[in-house]
Amino acid sequence: MSTQTRKIKIRKANEALILEAAEKIFAISGYKGAATGDIAREAGIPKANLHYYFKTKFRLYREVLEHILDDWMAAAPIFDTRHEPEDVLRSYVTAKMEFSRQRPYGSRVWAREIMSGAPVLDDFLGTTLKAWLEERVRIIRRWIHEEKIRPVDPHALMYMIWATTQHYADFEQQIMILNGGKAFSERRYRQRTNEVVRLVLNSVGL
Repeated sequence: MSTQTRKIKIRKANEALILEAAEKIFAISGYKGAATGDIAREAGIPKANLHYYFKTKFRLYREVLEHILDDWMAAAPIFDTRHEPEDVLRSYVTAKMEFSRQRPYGSRVWAREIMSGAPVLDDFLGTTLKAWLEERVRIIRRWIHEEKIRPVDPHALMYMIWATTQHYADFEQQIMILNGGKAFSERRYRQRTNEVVRLVLNSVGL
């Protein structure tokens, strides 16, 4: 391995470590309450190292948000094929539920940003996410035209999926309290995922 390749690998590993730590701290403290020193401690690195990779807290925060959005959009590659609606929706809902289970902090960072008026992501929402959503809306409308699903509002369907799946991350504490003070076991979470899938499929007549 060349020196340059090694440096690139080290940089990517350190950036990933910082982004993971930042996702947690921003989720817990919000943008204003989060300190880069706290993020550095969470990542287990000196604060100076953090600022070497991310010059400002704002740059780090935006990078965290962009990574969350990229990962969410990557959860739906099957939408870009000609698979049947049942396979597409089952795959997408399952992926979103798994994201909520594996990345609850990411979902909470996103929720905080949106609830504060999306001051950082306004341009992303109006361009990247809007274009991504409209392509899925076009596919859903094609299914309706081909009578593969019953007529529904495509936007409402997507919003319902987002709201339901992200609820399991954004309101994890509430769910745990209502579950007798215990987090869902892996088996229980799979059962809940299957139930959410069933409800979504039933909503479009599948």
